[in-house]
Amino acid sequence: MAFLYRWAAYLQDPERVARFQRLCGVEPLPDWGSGSLEGAQEKKASEVVLVNGSCLAPQADGEGDGRHRLRSPGDVGEKGEGWHSNGLKNGVVSGDACVAESQQGPPEDGKQHGWSMKKQPRRNSLTGESVCQAFRIRSHFLYYLFALGTELGNELFYILFFPFCIWNVDAWIGRRLIIVWVWVMYLGQCTKDIIRWPRPASPPVVKLEIFYNSEYSMPSTHAMSGTAIPLTLLLLSYGRWQYPVLYGLVLAACWCLLVCFSRIYMGMHSVLDVIAGFFYCILILAVFLPAVDLVDNFNQTHKYAPLLIISLHLALGIFSFTLDTWSTSRGDTAQILGCGAGVACGSHVNYMLGMMPDPSPEALPLPVPSLTVMVLGKAMLRLLIGVVLLLLTKTAMKKVTIPLACKIFRIPCDDIRQARQRMEIELPYRYITYGMVGFSLMFLIPSLFCIMGLS
Repeated sequence: MAFLYRWAAYLQDPERVARFQRLCGVEPLPDWGSGSLEGAQEKKASEVVLVNGSCLAPQADGEGDGRHRLRSPGDVGEKGEGWHSNGLKNGVVSGDACVAESQQGPPEDGKQHGWSMKKQPRRNSLTGESVCQAFRIRSHFLYYLFALGTELGNELFYILFFPFCIWNVDAWIGRRLIIVWVWVMYLGQCTKDIIRWPRPASPPVVKLEIFYNSEYSMPSTHAMSGTAIPLTLLLLSYGRWQYPVLYGLVLAACWCLLVCFSRIYMGMHSVLDVIAGFFYCILILAVFLPAVDLVDNFNQTHKYAPLLIISLHLALGIFSFTLDTWSTSRGDTAQILGCGAGVACGSHVNYMLGMMPDPSPEALPLPVPSLTVMVLGKAMLRLLIGVVLLLLTKTAMKKVTIPLACKIFRIPCDDIRQARQRMEIELPYRYITYGMVGFSLMFLIPSLFCIMGLS
């Protein structure tokens, strides 16, 4: 037991993360936390200097495209919890903090250093705090590679990948993939709020991403998602589609490794967090994957499936909101549950109306279609039109649900950022909005494709 404890402490040590970052070319500058790019003028053109921190978000509405979610040390949660032995609240980076003006624009010297994009840290409208941390990126390739890996666990990827799978590949696989994804992500987020381990300390770790910094660290839900999606995709497609299984194994392994290593590179997880996330996901898949067919059949065929689905997912969301103080994980959990409920209800309506029928067992295994110009053109057109409609649905529902929830629960909506940190606002907003997105993904938009002749 002592041996395992020592190994766990070794793998959780933030110095392991810092060494991996230095190995990959991420180096903190001597003026740690200064938040200024002026000293970077003298650096070589092949080296990049960034400032890890965000300005106050000028807008009070919307989720923003940013990745900055920090809580200030003075932010007392609903339970007064969240402090740890290092004297910092989860999501707070040690070192000098700076407050930048919200009107400050991106630096103009980014291109002079060979940096073609990301001249300014991205923002999140849910928080106004800022942490400044100057660092140097020596390998552009590794930075973009691991940035891609971490995006494989973010909303932008999900809103492209799941629709593409359902509309253009196989709705049967897509439905089951979303069921597994909801299970894995929900259990992972709840486990974080139960264990309550902080993110790796900074310094020595350089925070290249701070979007999820207000969440706890153990286990890594990015690692869980990056394991669950490719592995489930491989297991569901094996024997259903005709393709070399070796290709699937290589793709699943590369996908999983890229996501896992990206979380260490970004400074968001310790090695132990990532390893635990991987094996926790394997355990969840071993227990729940054999039941995915039963769940999908129930969602489609049971008379009262929509009522039970909506009630169960809502109850799970309420339970998750009671586990800890406010953080981004609460909204993300409600978002995941709402999406899963919407997709399940949409699949029920499709089955009742005889839309999007699954291939008969006699037609299996399915051959991979020839990639002609017509096939690719229709697939891209479906994806383009469908994703735009999903984003419009999300925006419209957001504009309706937040003011409505504030009015129903008599909560002032002058400051949307503060209002959304209340469970009475965040849970119905996320659940209803993304429930409608999931329903549109599964039923409304495919119905539109039928009318347009794109099915």
